[in-house]
Amino acid sequence: MPVRQHNIAVIAGDGIGIEVTASTLEVLRAVQKKVGGFELKFDELDYGSARYKAKGSYTPEGWLEHLRKFDAIFFGAVGDPDVPDHISLWDLILPMRQKFQQYVNVRPSAILPGIPARITNAQVGDLDWVIVRENTEGEYAGQGGRTHVGTPWETATEVSIFTRRGVERVMRFAFEIAQKRPRKLLTVVSKSNAQRYGLVLWDEVAELVSKDFPDVKWDKMLVDAMTVRMVSKPKSLDTIVTTNLHGDILSDLAAGVSGSIGIAHSSSLDPTRESPSLFEPVHGAAFDIMGKNLANPIAAIMSAAEMLRWLGENQAAEIVENACKTSIANGQTTGDLGGKLKTSEVTQVVLELIEGK
Repeated sequence: MPVRQHNIAVIAGDGIGIEVTASTLEVLRAVQKKVGGFELKFDELDYGSARYKAKGSYTPEGWLEHLRKFDAIFFGAVGDPDVPDHISLWDLILPMRQKFQQYVNVRPSAILPGIPARITNAQVGDLDWVIVRENTEGEYAGQGGRTHVGTPWETATEVSIFTRRGVERVMRFAFEIAQKRPRKLLTVVSKSNAQRYGLVLWDEVAELVSKDFPDVKWDKMLVDAMTVRMVSKPKSLDTIVTTNLHGDILSDLAAGVSGSIGIAHSSSLDPTRESPSLFEPVHGAAFDIMGKNLANPIAAIMSAAEMLRWLGENQAAEIVENACKTSIANGQTTGDLGGKLKTSEVTQVVLELIEGK
């Protein structure tokens, strides 16, 4: 039987992204050896702030077309204290999302065994969510501008873009996710009381799409009320669909209430599979702990498990995911989860669990 080959573009980026990516590649090579039958071929690229500061650009010419040929992209983190955040975002992350139409950002969040509860009376199983974030439109569409710069009349506009096609495709994806989960429950997050054009369309499309999923129970929450519900009634939620900006904020809240952003993993997907999808930990570059061997590698490794699942390597994905969860349940964690292990030590624990030692 021929070996299945998957070509992976690896962008470690900046800060702790470099460290957790190194850990993740070790884990991927180990599970590849353990399971067999497939090969991951990595192309490690230097796209990041160090390149920007040295050459004036995060990426070389033609970089997006170079990435297009890969089966998936694994990303570490980006950000540097010397570079304004909007530059790194718009020069690296957002072009990939938009060019490759990675229009769904999936961010699971759960209280796992071994993680102390961050909210009152919450226990394992009380919080098990999948947040589906629209990933190419909304507030991150890049529409707007500035005029009269430097004068008292300086004006800046940021235009949120909502298209019927864009809303429908992410809404349909969210209903499909909810339909596959045991509770068949979806919450649509909105702010249509104040944003009366784009988010009224958002609500209307949700209503239309829901008719194709009669077995899915759904409700709608304004985003401000949603923050309270996430903390006070986590068991009332399951699958959540949000706009780009709201999803960015709510998923960080979800990471906090479920334990730590150090275990928060994500996938930026092109469900059509016409372009490569991207897998990354939710956390940033965290330059304050860079090089100190303190970063939690679990979010990155769990993101890689999602990448394996997307590539059809389900057995390998389960092995990696179970190893991460077992290490947490056994208290073999970094400081953000109350443990005492270093990045390299957590990585070694996961490797040993994969190898069955």
